[in-house]
Amino acid sequence: MRILAAVFLVVVAAIGGVFWFAARAEGPAVLIVQPSKLLGIAGALEVTVETPGGLFTTIDVRLEQGGRTLPLFSLAAPGETTLKQETPDRLRITRPIGRQSLPGLEGGAARVVVVASRSVLFGLRTPTTTASRDVQVRLTPPQVSIASTHHYVNHGGAEMAVYRVSPPDVESGVRVGNVRYPGFPATGAGLSDPALRVAFFALLYDQDLNTPIELYARDEAGNEAHAQFDHKVFQKPQKRSRIELNDAFLQRVVPDILQHTPDVRVPAGDPLTGFLKINGDLRRINADKILSMAGQTAPQILWKGPFRPLGNAQVESKFADHRTYFYQGKEVDQQVHLGFDLAVTANVPVLAGNDGRVVYADYLGIYGNCVILDHGMGVQSLYGHLSSIDVKAGDTVAKDQPLGRSGVTGLAAGDHLHFAMLVGGYPVNPVEWWDPHWIQDRVLRKVQEAGNPAGTARVEPAPGTAAPARKPPVKPRAEPRRR
Repeated sequence: MRILAAVFLVVVAAIGGVFWFAARAEGPAVLIVQPSKLLGIAGALEVTVETPGGLFTTIDVRLEQGGRTLPLFSLAAPGETTLKQETPDRLRITRPIGRQSLPGLEGGAARVVVVASRSVLFGLRTPTTTASRDVQVRLTPPQVSIASTHHYVNHGGAEMAVYRVSPPDVESGVRVGNVRYPGFPATGAGLSDPALRVAFFALLYDQDLNTPIELYARDEAGNEAHAQFDHKVFQKPQKRSRIELNDAFLQRVVPDILQHTPDVRVPAGDPLTGFLKINGDLRRINADKILSMAGQTAPQILWKGPFRPLGNAQVESKFADHRTYFYQGKEVDQQVHLGFDLAVTANVPVLAGNDGRVVYADYLGIYGNCVILDHGMGVQSLYGHLSSIDVKAGDTVAKDQPLGRSGVTGLAAGDHLHFAMLVGGYPVNPVEWWDPHWIQDRVLRKVQEAGNPAGTARVEPAPGTAAPARKPPVKPRAEPRRR
């Protein structure tokens, strides 16, 4: 009898433990990934539901708005919803939502509600989780319109547009073909109108002259608006040059660059293959790195007046120079040089072209020791092939402040400075930025026309901008000899 009583107590305790565990069991974990804040004409629902073993009893998703309920998903009747079993425990639910897929959707406040339960103790208990998210349904696309006038774009060059956008929290800017240049609040250029935005943009050297250029505005709900604006495009000749490679050059530059970039691997003892890998693959890697630096730009204009080139310098190579490389009389490669090579004498101080902030100061592949300055609103400048660097990332610098000294690091055949201007991370012709008249017409005029009652525009005209146009203070040479 004592044994039976003990067994009975054990069984009762076990059953009690099971019921205690079941009573404490929680419902499935629910995460509403999308929508986050807004719903629009088009949108997506994305929900993850997770529970041990993936044994769900019910999953229901609905949208509540104005006392109405719009069913979005049911585990019993999934319809066209996409279900993905990401793990044995987690299920991901996705489907389009928005006015296109939910005709009854109206503008205004709404709530996404997810209810999920799982079976515990052979179905005797179904712990349930309810998750919800408040969203705004925005069915009206943003509004965007141009405010500035007379936009003249040189092939390979830059321009600036001042425009209005509403509502103010949307992404906007200028789109040139498939390249988007974001706009920034015009308060960063000294304007007081909160609806105004400023966008620097470019027609890249390799884009067609007829590439569409337009304003765009897009909200988080996926509603998008576009607006054309007046602009004229001018073709600019692009030079072609022949570069002769020799073993002395290859044996000097290839091992050094590869030593600084261990991710680029080439067969040992083959400097030509190494050069081709550097001139092609590493050049593209470096371009991606430079493009990423645009994400660190300041939302306000940091520079004043025209940029200053290297003083008393000779031009070794110009922007968009199409180069054909030859080795032992045979063509081996073609690339485009996207900057100006400027030379004076060896190891000269390299000065900041304008006020800005250092966003990069380190070795950068084909550019060797390199400094990139941010001047705000997507405008940046690059200084390559330096023998030494005197600044570090995060430093604020003034025009004419030393950044380092010229050198032959990277893919350089002789001591010089590789100087590049960047808009949105893309190289543009630096000559424009050296010209005070271009600065006056492309930037200052538009800021002034847009209206600045407080008179606090950050961009200042250079002395003598009313004088006839003059060329930047650089002296061209007959033939390029730097690489």
